[in-house]
Amino acid sequence: MKRVVSDTRSKAVPSAPSSKADAAALADPGFSADVISWQKQHGRHALPWQNTRDAYRVWLSEIMLQQTQVAAVIPYYQRFLATFPTVASLAAAPSEEVMAHWSGLGYYSRARNLHKCAQTIVAEYGGKFPSDPELLEQLPGIGRSTAAAISAFSYGTRAAILDGNVKRVFARVFGVERYPSEKAVENDLWLRAVALLPESGVEAYTQGLMDLGATLCTRNRPSCHRCPLAHRCVAYATGRTNELPVRKPKKAVPEKQTTMLLIVDKGEVLLEQRPDKGIWGGLLSLPEIAVTAGEAGFDTALAQAVARFGVAAGQEELPMFTHVFTHFKLHITPYHIALKRRLQRAGEDAYGWYPIARMADAPLPAPVKKLLLAVFREPDLLTL
Repeated sequence: MKRVVSDTRSKAVPSAPSSKADAAALADPGFSADVISWQKQHGRHALPWQNTRDAYRVWLSEIMLQQTQVAAVIPYYQRFLATFPTVASLAAAPSEEVMAHWSGLGYYSRARNLHKCAQTIVAEYGGKFPSDPELLEQLPGIGRSTAAAISAFSYGTRAAILDGNVKRVFARVFGVERYPSEKAVENDLWLRAVALLPESGVEAYTQGLMDLGATLCTRNRPSCHRCPLAHRCVAYATGRTNELPVRKPKKAVPEKQTTMLLIVDKGEVLLEQRPDKGIWGGLLSLPEIAVTAGEAGFDTALAQAVARFGVAAGQEELPMFTHVFTHFKLHITPYHIALKRRLQRAGEDAYGWYPIARMADAPLPAPVKKLLLAVFREPDLLTL
C-alpha cells in the first residue's frame, strides 16, 4: 500500500530546541548570513549532484558522501546514474548488480540500504521521495542529518544538518571543549544547529556549511585567513585550531587474522557469497578458514576446506597483507591453490565459480579485488 505523504516544502522540522529560551539564546542571524554570502561567492557550485531538485540524485549523492570524500564519490555517482537513471530502475536491479557498482567505495551496508530504500520508495511512496525529514529518516540508511540534507536540497525545507564537517566547524567556532560525538555534546550541537537555521536561503546555508568543513575548516591545517567565520571563531582567536575539535579518546585497535583460499581451475576462481550482515556483507569474496599457518590443525583445516571443491594439484602461500577497517585491522594470508580435478558441485549454494576474465567487474571487496587482479596478471600463478 502506498503511503499518503503531505508536502512540507516550507515547513521547519519539529526537532527544535527544547524551549523558546534555548532557541533565543543560541540564535544568531549573522552566522547564517556570513555562511550564505561566502557560499554564493566561494563555495562549490559545479559538483555533479548540484543544481538539481531531483530528490533521487540528491539522495544518491548524500548516501555516497557519508564518510567518503567527494573525489572518490564522483566516478561512482556517475556510473550509478548511467546504469540506474531512476529510483525505479535501481529498485528493480538485482542486488548483485548494485553491489558490483558499489564495489570499492567501502562501507557496504550503505549499498544494501540504498537498494532497500529504493525498493521502499517505489513500493510505498509511488517512486517519489517524501519531503518531510521525519519520513525520510524512517527509510533504510538515512539518519537525521542525511534526511535534512535531502529535504533541504530537494524541497527547500528548513532542516538542520550535523555531519562530521559541521561538527568540526561548530566545535571550533563556538569553542566546544568536549568530543563532539559524545551523546550529550551532540545533543547540544543539534540544539544549536536548529537555532542557527536561516529563515530563507537554506540550500545555500546547508551547502555552505558542508563546503566550509570540506575546503577551509579542514581537519589539518585549516585555512582560517580565508574563512568567513574567523572573526567569530573561538579556536582561531585562542590559537587552538589544532586542538579543536577534541579528538575521540583512543582505544587499542583489535587485530584479527584469517586465511583466504584462492582456488583456481580452468580459468575460473572459486568465490563465496558473504552474508548480508557483517563485513563485506552481500559481496562475493574468497573462501576463508579461521586458522592460520603455524597454528595447530592448520594443515588439516586447509586440506578439508579444499577437498570440498576438488583435488588439489599444489598450493602456494602468497604474501600476507593488512586491511584496516574502522574498528579493527585484518591480517590476510592468501593461499593460491590449483585443482587437478574439480568436484561437480561447489559444496554449497553460497559458493560458485567465477570467470577470471570478468574479475574486474565482480562485486568484490576492494582489497580482495586488488589481490586477485594482481595475481591474475602473472600467468605463471594461474597454474602450479
